[in-house]
Amino acid sequence: MNIIELTDISRVYTNGEHEQRALDHVDLALEEGKFIVVLGPSGAGKSTLLNLLGGLDSPTSGTIRVNGKDISTLSESELADYRAETVGFVFQSYNLIPTLTVLENVALVKEIAKNALSSHEMLRAVGLEDHIHNFPSELSGGEQQRVSIARALAKNPKILLCDEPTGALDSQTGVMVLKLLLSMARDMKKTIIIVTHNQNIAGMADVVVKVKNGRIVSCTEQPNPLSAEEVDW
Repeated sequence: MNIIELTDISRVYTNGEHEQRALDHVDLALEEGKFIVVLGPSGAGKSTLLNLLGGLDSPTSGTIRVNGKDISTLSESELADYRAETVGFVFQSYNLIPTLTVLENVALVKEIAKNALSSHEMLRAVGLEDHIHNFPSELSGGEQQRVSIARALAKNPKILLCDEPTGALDSQTGVMVLKLLLSMARDMKKTIIIVTHNQNIAGMADVVVKVKNGRIVSCTEQPNPLSAEEVDW
């Protein structure tokens, strides 16, 4: 079953008379519960694609259906509901609130998500149960990234959107984060979409989407994806 369907999607930004076509007539269908890697160089349109799927931006033309719902025509308030109920975000920058503890940062999602999961359980899942009372400044970069993943998981989203989630991590922590994300797809049946320029990560994916110059160059299923340990860093 397809959880995401993009039909003839374009996103054009204008600055005076200058026009930048970030996405150019894109068609894409992605199945539920898959670990998906979107590859492409800087400026290819990867982040624009992620922002559209996350309801952070709207297309200039075309249709985006997520879980059977057309999100390309939603109002701002409807998009806010969509973001709260359907998608979670993991960014390269952790976006943690420095004055809140680890537990409080994760528990924030209960204010916006109707079916939020236990903050304690999600922090246990990412191996941070012993750090719930620490502040972000007391954690390493890898630990802060795991807090951001726990927060995204606690929303209990159908889709988790990850923008370069291992870009600032060392190889050991990167493997840990990738294993966690992969287990979410395998064990929790979440649809995980990772946007990256790191081609090595693509070896783990069920599906690899390649983007160039605002277009989908290819969308390839991989029958025998690698484990996180087998990824060459």
